[in-house]
Amino acid sequence: MPMLPRPRLHPALLLAALLLPHGLRAPAEAAETAPQLIGRLGKVAYYLVPEAQARERSWYDQAIPAVCGDQESCFVRFYTNSQGVAPGLPLPEAIEREPTVMFQRSAKHGAQLFRWSCRLQVANNPSECF
Repeated sequence: MPMLPRPRLHPALLLAALLLPHGLRAPAEAAETAPQLIGRLGKVAYYLVPEAQARERSWYDQAIPAVCGDQESCFVRFYTNSQGVAPGLPLPEAIEREPTVMFQRSAKHGAQLFRWSCRLQVANNPSECF
């Protein structure tokens, strides 16, 4: 009896089959929740946050390493865009009114700062927000 060739899965399908049962997101789903770079002014990077994640600290805990990489100093401002305006710099007023988080890591000062926007009412103390 001749041996029939075994069907082969495309590598991407195989990877998805292995990863998705373990709670990892599919690429399209991950793209929907990834921070979107608006642009940079000097050392400060501006990103859009999906509205569904705006108040989730765990989202920022994953996004910050992704956007800062291995930079010793990193200055990032996050915003939502509920009006769906075209993002760009300078920030359109509709986006500028929707800050979510300010993150700074300074090698020079050896300090790191994570602050919520007061508009989100997430910070425990008003002095802990901007």
